[in-house]
Amino acid sequence: MLGKLLFTVAVTMAAQLAYAQPQTSVDVTKAPGQATVAATATVTATVVAIERDTRTVTLKDGKGKVFEVEVGEEARNLDQLKVGDIVTTEYKRAISLSLEKTSGPRSETQRLIEERTAPGAKPGGTVGHEVTVIADVVSVNAKAKSVTLKGPKGNTVDVIVEDPEQMKNIRKGDQVKVVYTEAIAISVQPGANQ
Repeated sequence: MLGKLLFTVAVTMAAQLAYAQPQTSVDVTKAPGQATVAATATVTATVVAIERDTRTVTLKDGKGKVFEVEVGEEARNLDQLKVGDIVTTEYKRAISLSLEKTSGPRSETQRLIEERTAPGAKPGGTVGHEVTVIADVVSVNAKAKSVTLKGPKGNTVDVIVEDPEQMKNIRKGDQVKVVYTEAIAISVQPGANQ
């Protein structure tokens, strides 16, 4: 339950911080039989006001835009936050397609990613989830550089595989592993005058 609450708070904060024009980056890595795409959006803002009774923090981004974020009870150490502190929020998404041969039934597993700051430290932490799916290869279209995968619930999805070397390793009837990760990390640094 705590994990769900932290994830809900993190997603709410990510949605509010999205208005602050984040810096984004996308990384693609390839290796034989594997490809990973990871995207990161980072927003940095300064704390300009704190309303402890309502747990509302007012932030100002580098372009002068001011916005409020409600911090839930499950977030530790709000009392350590001070006006002038720098809040950095990093939102990450990654998908990894591993073309290793596996056997057994199609499956899906989920893992909660959760790391909270120690009591007494500046507020922050990481929350997210990782989903691992073992899927069947239903079809391979080398010309279109796509593979159709069938997941454990019977749904199918087309995946683009840019690397022709990886396409050589995939055959109809094979199984592949897909890992999807989504997380948000929040850190607070003391302001310049502290």
